[in-house]
Amino acid sequence: MIQANIHLRLAVPEDVPALRELIDKSVRGLQTMDYTPAQIEGALQTVFGVDSQLIADGTYIVAEAGRDAFARAETAPRPAELIIVGCGGWSKRKTLYGSDHWTGREDALLDPQRDAAKIRAFFIHPNWARRGVGSMILQACEDAAKSAGFTRYEMGATLTGAKLFAVKGYAAVKRISIPLVNGETLPVIHMEKQA
Repeated sequence: MIQANIHLRLAVPEDVPALRELIDKSVRGLQTMDYTPAQIEGALQTVFGVDSQLIADGTYIVAEAGRDAFARAETAPRPAELIIVGCGGWSKRKTLYGSDHWTGREDALLDPQRDAAKIRAFFIHPNWARRGVGSMILQACEDAAKSAGFTRYEMGATLTGAKLFAVKGYAAVKRISIPLVNGETLPVIHMEKQA
């Protein structure tokens, strides 16, 4: 169910501290059914995190909710103001996944006539999971990429995220195993969709 009190906007550099906190909570709160604690810790050190290139490109979207709505979700009173409850983006660059500290980045630009736009870096606060936030961000990303001339989308989806993306028409292409700094590997699924 899409929440009427959710507002989408482009991320700005000043959002980075809040995004780091959100990503940590999202990964630790939502991915425990799909990944081991060691995989989660390794992924947070290796591949999960803020990708400042998406912010600089104007292709990273944050979902905000009023702090009062968030407080009801957390059952604690707070003043009314907007807070980030989800994020996700799309990219016109070759990097399929990874944050600023990911070493396998490929920042070359894609050709919309030939290449698929990359759907990237989706994280939702656990208190806002399964409430339509990810779907809203995904639709905004697909619309923006299509407006930029892309006719296909692809992603490296976590096992957790792949469930949402499959419902939204993405097909699994192959499994990818990402090596992590702690010696673990993170299984993700390369998924694609036509615009």
